[in-house]
Amino acid sequence: MYKLLLCWRYLRTRYIALASIVSVMLGVMTMIVVNAVMSGFTTEMEDRIHGILADVSFESRSLDGMADSQWHREQIRRIAGDLIEEMTPTVYTIGMLNYGGITRDVQVIGIDETTQGDVSDFSEYLNHPENRRKMSFELHKGGYDVRDHQAGPEAEERKAMAKAGWERRRWVVQQQEFERRMRGRTVPLESSPERDGNAEPALPKPADPFAGRTRGSEDRTDEAAVVAFDPAKHQHTGIVPGFAVVTGRGAKGDLVFGAAPGDDVKLTVPTVGRPPQPSSDSFTIVDLYESKMSEYDSKLVFVPIAKLQELRGMGSNVNSIQIKVKEGVDPAVVRDKLRNAKVLVPGVNGQSREVALFPAQLYGIGTWRDNQKTILSAVEMERAILNVLLFMIIAVAGFGILAIFLMIVVEKTRDIGILKSLGASGAGVMGIFVSYGLALGAVGSGVGLAAGLLFVKYINEIADGIGWLMDRPVFPPSVYYFDKIPTIVHSATVGWIVAGAMTIAVLASVLPALRAAMLHPVEALRYE
Repeated sequence: MYKLLLCWRYLRTRYIALASIVSVMLGVMTMIVVNAVMSGFTTEMEDRIHGILADVSFESRSLDGMADSQWHREQIRRIAGDLIEEMTPTVYTIGMLNYGGITRDVQVIGIDETTQGDVSDFSEYLNHPENRRKMSFELHKGGYDVRDHQAGPEAEERKAMAKAGWERRRWVVQQQEFERRMRGRTVPLESSPERDGNAEPALPKPADPFAGRTRGSEDRTDEAAVVAFDPAKHQHTGIVPGFAVVTGRGAKGDLVFGAAPGDDVKLTVPTVGRPPQPSSDSFTIVDLYESKMSEYDSKLVFVPIAKLQELRGMGSNVNSIQIKVKEGVDPAVVRDKLRNAKVLVPGVNGQSREVALFPAQLYGIGTWRDNQKTILSAVEMERAILNVLLFMIIAVAGFGILAIFLMIVVEKTRDIGILKSLGASGAGVMGIFVSYGLALGAVGSGVGLAAGLLFVKYINEIADGIGWLMDRPVFPPSVYYFDKIPTIVHSATVGWIVAGAMTIAVLASVLPALRAAMLHPVEALRYE
């Protein structure tokens, strides 16, 4: 009982211990807040990466793609059909996108608009609400989001999107017609009786550069299919570029659109011939893709899979089949089933032998985590290193407890001698200091736990307050693309943080406790 009484007395009266409590509290609080924010950001990042990538990717290692994609899908269904929810074919290649005198190197992905949204969150990152509900490569009359729908009402206004779609397309056509008329003013003037000699120039009707073309094609000559192409009424094959492909920041940091839905662009891709030849065609931007991952938004453009197959001369070949597994199924299970699939083939002497149905040298089969292993590993490594660095804050508090306890042992040498002369055992004296260290760790961890959870709960309000004091947002949606700071608190993480802090506090008290327990009462009272 005396051990608890002395421990409580030291805890109440020795204010120097308050420094140790505050150190432990700050360390625990900081680690809880940082881990919650890191978990939130990591989850958001993984969701956005997974938004473009399907659960499992079945790819051909040949640039020409895999022939008979229907047969491949049937085999995949046969092997793991009970685990698979949906599949969709894709074609991808590198390309050059040209608009307004600007040429960008891009990654071109041909998708099936009817099934792409079934295997990934692709549709959720499109600008137009109708495309988010049902993807289409048709240009809309209007209704494009003028603010980022993922960042909330406080996001930066995008004025160019207010008149995107057919309205912008007709405006561009009018501007082009006006420029042609201005260039045509060099022809001789003809008199007009209605204007009493103040004649306007007789402008020849400009040749329509799109005449004789069908939508999205410049080479077809089938007379039954040829229609007069009116750019004010017709569009080329639709294309959906990444948001950063057609936008940038001006000198003042304002958002600048190089192209928007309704504009025409030129896309050039290599054919699959030997050697490859450039193949070009005109496309009309119908929407913008914005995943908030710069790696995707600044490189990817999406076109109909049939059009890309036509441009590359691939026939019906595809480069990959994207697979979505059923709810609760581990994608790695489907991956392993496909990798280990065998088929019997005739061998020598009439003996059959098993070979891989999908050889590794011909096919690449992996989950979305396998395909993004580098960036995911980097994030996990960063998180681990950050935790080690932050845990040093608690270690510093532990050294503070050690120094304080050593000072207390020296200061209380007489009291320790009296206790031992009255019959207190060495274990009992040691228990006083160990209990004291445990109490410091428990109080500091408890207060730090409460403060950390409270900070996480109101972190966005705190950020708004700091932003108000600094007169600029601490967490601007235009930079981080979230309308609030994402946080996720894992109970297991909180548990090991608190347990680790208490363990350090107890370990820091062991050495002074041993020194106190080893004091001989005669030696302790000799000079008293």
